[in-house]
Amino acid sequence: MSQTAPAAFTDSADITHFIAGERRAATSGRSQAVFNPATGQVARQLQLGSAADVDSAVAAAQAAFPAWADAPPLRRARVMFKFLELLNQHRDRLAAMITAEHGKVFTDAQGEVSRGIDVVEFACGVPQLLKGDFTEQVSTGIDNWTLRQPLGVVAGITPFNFPFMVPMWMAPIAIATGNAFILKPSERDPSPSLAIAELFQQAGLPDGIFQVVQGDKQVVDALLHHPDVRALSFVGSTPIAQYIYETGARHGKRVQALGGAKNHMVVMPDADIEQAVDALIGAAYGSAGERCMAISVAVLVGDVADRIVPRLAERAKALKIKNGMALDAEMGPIVTREARDRIEGAIAHGVEEGATLVVDGRGHRVEGLPDGFFTGGTLFDHVQPSMRLYKEEIFGPVLACVRVKDFGEALDLVNGHEFGNGVACFTSDGNVAREFARRVQVGMVGINVPIPVPMAWHGFGGWKKSLFGDMHAYGEEGVRFYTKQKSVMQRWPASIGKGAEFVMPTSR
Repeated sequence: MSQTAPAAFTDSADITHFIAGERRAATSGRSQAVFNPATGQVARQLQLGSAADVDSAVAAAQAAFPAWADAPPLRRARVMFKFLELLNQHRDRLAAMITAEHGKVFTDAQGEVSRGIDVVEFACGVPQLLKGDFTEQVSTGIDNWTLRQPLGVVAGITPFNFPFMVPMWMAPIAIATGNAFILKPSERDPSPSLAIAELFQQAGLPDGIFQVVQGDKQVVDALLHHPDVRALSFVGSTPIAQYIYETGARHGKRVQALGGAKNHMVVMPDADIEQAVDALIGAAYGSAGERCMAISVAVLVGDVADRIVPRLAERAKALKIKNGMALDAEMGPIVTREARDRIEGAIAHGVEEGATLVVDGRGHRVEGLPDGFFTGGTLFDHVQPSMRLYKEEIFGPVLACVRVKDFGEALDLVNGHEFGNGVACFTSDGNVAREFARRVQVGMVGINVPIPVPMAWHGFGGWKKSLFGDMHAYGEEGVRFYTKQKSVMQRWPASIGKGAEFVMPTSR
């Protein structure tokens, strides 16, 4: 029997809100089950919030905001450093919590925690990040400088596939820059949100600056309509991202809404085949394909298809699909039964469309876990761009192979898709790599890197229907998103001439 990961610090109690520094029951009287996807059994109940709960959280945030915004950035950074220390102490327990409710394998959950911690480390540098610009003597006797100030109460709505990392894309930067932050996590794996809240509290964060309101669309709409929520960040599917962007904008909010993806990996004939196979297997089937940066389309150029498809099939059939707590697991269950059934329905439709089903993952069963939400890795070949299998985001362990004749056709294929989140090109030719990176119409590009998720100081975001709004997540763009610029011009009485001036001021 394989070694297993440590137990998560969860219990059987209901999952509640965290408002004004304490766990608080929902007022709606509504609840829903939270499952362990490996066993298929109900693990806990989630109390679903209402507009009244949002009102309570916003009121607490507004009360706490002025003092926190007025705190020196270095003092806010010290709280963030303590939070960072606590996260490092609890990283494996957080990872186990993720695996227990999402299903991704423990080692992958550890990676998620590490990438979230990266953003916290970035946020610890907020005194430097908030430095403005200064120009002496912009005109005779006048100096001009800029500074960035917090917005107020801001909110984040985060997806099930990264219940720790994506909140860390938002909250640390929002809080370090002086805002009060309200998190609405996914209903499917909400426990990490309370762990985050309690670790922030232990780090010395004032009550009301980080809060959690659990819930569904009722809570989302309450945040979108609340007049005192100044900005909202979202990561999820494209239809919901567009709804959140348009609704929030109509209500005067600054909105950053990251949507769906259909990420391609172009494999050139000169690519190292074994490296490309390793990359495709990990990027397509890691986290059961439930990543917005997962590779779901392999674009195989020239004769590379005949060399790579048999190797992909061999590896897809050999995937170690287990309870994610097993340390040798390569793929765990799908997050819910409904998501599994939707994925397997998409596979059936791909067969009906005429794509060649090379490896069929439907109906996969794991020994000892008959009720788990498992499906196997699926591989299609001869997929056509006109097929739904190619066009739509499946968000599961399904890899579609599209054959093209040359680099130009591959580039046109990628650029013609409505999504533009992530893309990769595997090649040994430096000129091909350079031209691909320059010409591809996608926000995040990997050259011989299958999942090019930028590091914490660079910023994450796609193009086209993968992003609604002007700014990417985290990095310096995250700092700009959660702050507003103020420009100050100053002169003193000795340099002010007598008499009114009726012309546009100019430098002189």
